[in-house]
Amino acid sequence: MGKRRSIRRQFTITFIAVVAGTIALCILANLLLLRPYYMAMKQSAVRDAYRSVNEAVVKGEIASSEFDVKLSQIGAKYDIRLLVLDAESQTIKASMEDNGRMARLLWNNILGIREPGTHIEIIEKTSNYTLQIESYEKTSTEYLTCWGYLDNGNMFLIESAVDSVNESALISIRFLIVAGLIAMALGVLFILILAKRMTRPITDLTALSEDMKSLHFDAKYEGDAGNELDLLGENMNELSATLETTISDLKTANNELLRDIARKEEIDEERREFLSNVSHELKTPIALIQGYAEGLAEGIIDDEESRREYCRVIMDEAGKMNRMIRQLLTLSHLESGEDKVSFARFDIVELIRNYLRSARLLIEKAGCNVRMEEYPPCEVWADEFLVEEVLQNYVTNALHHLDGERVMEIRITKREERVRVSVFNTGEPIPEESIGHIWEKFYKVDKARTREYGGSGIGLSIVRAIMESMHRDYGVINYDNGVEFWFEL
Repeated sequence: MGKRRSIRRQFTITFIAVVAGTIALCILANLLLLRPYYMAMKQSAVRDAYRSVNEAVVKGEIASSEFDVKLSQIGAKYDIRLLVLDAESQTIKASMEDNGRMARLLWNNILGIREPGTHIEIIEKTSNYTLQIESYEKTSTEYLTCWGYLDNGNMFLIESAVDSVNESALISIRFLIVAGLIAMALGVLFILILAKRMTRPITDLTALSEDMKSLHFDAKYEGDAGNELDLLGENMNELSATLETTISDLKTANNELLRDIARKEEIDEERREFLSNVSHELKTPIALIQGYAEGLAEGIIDDEESRREYCRVIMDEAGKMNRMIRQLLTLSHLESGEDKVSFARFDIVELIRNYLRSARLLIEKAGCNVRMEEYPPCEVWADEFLVEEVLQNYVTNALHHLDGERVMEIRITKREERVRVSVFNTGEPIPEESIGHIWEKFYKVDKARTREYGGSGIGLSIVRAIMESMHRDYGVINYDNGVEFWFEL
């Protein structure tokens, strides 16, 4: 789409162009047509004067007072001077008292004498008269002259000055320019006001259509143009309301449909993944239980010690399956939102110390050196039971992956209005390719080691579900000598 142009600007530019064009045409007409038009009018006036004089001579009225009045009117109106001579060069009629110059000009024309610096341009020549323009270089003047013979044989000369037409044209042009510029300035001001009034409803309608194009239907047309634009604006308001309702209904239906489809796909995928993982996790303990149970049933074990060992393995594997099923149930409740989060204020320092006391036997069995500073009481706002579940999973995970100095350090750090609890254990860092997957169900970084301590790969996914249900951050940080898991409250 090309660059848009403002209607108001187009109105203004068009007006300026029309006015400037009109002024230019007037100036051009003055320059090119004023003199020809003026000369044509002068020639017509001189011919009329000739016919009037000739008619007066024929009727014998040239010496009458009526002709004198008529001659004065013609002279005053068209700036015409007249001289009529008889064959003896006696003046029959003259429109001025000093007619010596005109008598000399008449005889010069009749005898074909040209004074120096005089230029003659013949316009019309008949058997009775010659119409010509006489230019005088010395005085820079021009005259339209008509000389010849009347019907009674008298000689005549009619003269009219034409040199003032050029100055008149220049004066007219200057006036046109000044008047045109003033008219243009006033016209531009007027057209700007008029264009603003005329284009305001169009601008409002354009803005309304832009909002509608962007699916924003709050704007409404409120113009008062008093013409068809108001009707168009009312129709667009109704269209906007209809579109808003229709699109809102469509969006609602579409969102529900997309949500249902996404949820269905998610449930299907989760079901497939769950069945696959559970089948994989239960396959080994069930096989062990079945094998050892068959051995006991068939009586292949004779001594009491071996029977006890078989029973211990069966109970251990059954216990692992029981723990995994309980974890799965816990995770299922968390992810489905069936377990409501109960927020309350409690001392996180006290909760950690109480849990460490309850887990003392596990810590000693793992040969772990627990480090935790003496922190002052620190109240947080969260679900105490779920926070303890997160802490338990972090501590259990740390105990199972202890190595090196076999140190587990618990830190509490205040960050503005948040408190970060971190559990660090010495050992091997988590491989970078596994960092993004450790929160997934059944994911195991070291499957052999996880199998060794009976892990199911569900603990960290429970942490993720708990922290997301409380809308709080959590994460893991690798160090050269170990791993730190953290959560914030």
